[in-house]
Amino acid sequence: MKLAPIALFTYSRPQHTMLTLNALRNNRLAPESDLWVFSDGCKGENDKECVDEVRKTVRSADGFKTLTLIENESNNGLANNIIQGVTQLLNDRGKIIVVEDDLLTSPHFLSFMNRGLDFFADEEKVGHLHGYSYPIPQLPEAFFTKWIGSWGWATWKRAWQHFNPDGQALMNELKRRKLTRNFDFGGTYPYTRMLQRQIDGQNNSWAIRWFASAYLQGMLSLNAGQSLVQNIGFDNSGTHCDDNDIYNTTPCDRELSIDLPKIEEDLTARKLIENFHGETFSLSAKIKRRLNLYLHKR
Repeated sequence: MKLAPIALFTYSRPQHTMLTLNALRNNRLAPESDLWVFSDGCKGENDKECVDEVRKTVRSADGFKTLTLIENESNNGLANNIIQGVTQLLNDRGKIIVVEDDLLTSPHFLSFMNRGLDFFADEEKVGHLHGYSYPIPQLPEAFFTKWIGSWGWATWKRAWQHFNPDGQALMNELKRRKLTRNFDFGGTYPYTRMLQRQIDGQNNSWAIRWFASAYLQGMLSLNAGQSLVQNIGFDNSGTHCDDNDIYNTTPCDRELSIDLPKIEEDLTARKLIENFHGETFSLSAKIKRRLNLYLHKR
């Protein structure tokens, strides 16, 4: 099995970057893996010191077969940095594993990703792999679904060629095919609203556009049913994160099987995710979270 290159995207959080690198290094396949770090440039003098510290942290990292640091001279923004970096590596290597600078991975994360990339390499219906799982204990070890998650993921050049950066075109097609409610997991999560906000310039999410692109192509994602990733960015340190523990998980400490009987969407798993969204995004749940956040800040 030829291992996929790892792409790590960083900006201005040296402590988070160090923790992310340490977790990756603890993977069994790390010494055989090529790591590419795409470091976005500073916006000005206020963040220059942090960006410089991130790059210093990366340069001192070890434990990988090779380490390549790409330093942007200017600030491209998270979306452009990821789109350009993923496209560059896929054009060269054909497959990729992607993490951002606030993700702690299980020691079995790289194994899950590489096994999936290898096993489903020629399966056109599978376009994505995702290492994070919602804290839903009833999920199987691995499952297929039409949902593209961005917290520790992988894909192939053959799938990424369908990525459409035009949010309006994606929205138009979702509406034309009357798929917006299904895209929103039965109306339980506002993915369509996220896409509209991207169109309106209120966010610059690459992930919602990748999700919509893959969804419209009918591609499935192989998802870990027990999370191999913990997001540590919900501490108000990131550009797009809030203080929130809804998605908190402890990375799974064992190998997960990807021996699935059929390559089709697991509708039971999908329903469990819909129920999770319904419980966490209900009006009462939102009020409770905002009250807790207010009390925490007080």
